[in-house]
Amino acid sequence: MAIADLYTSGEHRRNLAHFAAIATLASIDGEISSEEKSMLDNFAAKLDITESEYKEVLKKENKYPIDPPHTSEKRLERLYDLFRIIFSDHFIDDEEMVLLKKYAIGLGFSGEQADGIIEKSVAIFSGRIDFDDYLYLLKH
Repeated sequence: MAIADLYTSGEHRRNLAHFAAIATLASIDGEISSEEKSMLDNFAAKLDITESEYKEVLKKENKYPIDPPHTSEKRLERLYDLFRIIFSDHFIDDEEMVLLKKYAIGLGFSGEQADGIIEKSVAIFSGRIDFDDYLYLLKH
């Protein structure tokens, strides 16, 4: 079964694509550690990923690259989505910070840009704003 066959609604499709990219990042060094597995479990719950979708994404032969959008605004929107997921429990830990940087770089930002965006985003997300305000603050 292709991963696209698992996609249903637009929002769920986007959630599944995010989860697949996150799982690929977690397994990039070959094995998924117990900490990474725990983080993936948390993300799966937050993103409403079913057990069958979870198993399909984690198959060894499945590697889902981050497909970076062409515009900066769309890349920021993907990061915004991930920040919303991570901050749904109002807490960000060190593993999530590492994941955010890998994801930002995978989306096409340089390491320095990723650090700046993540630093600003953590400050912003500690307060809850909508995407238009988020975009404005990161561009100015």
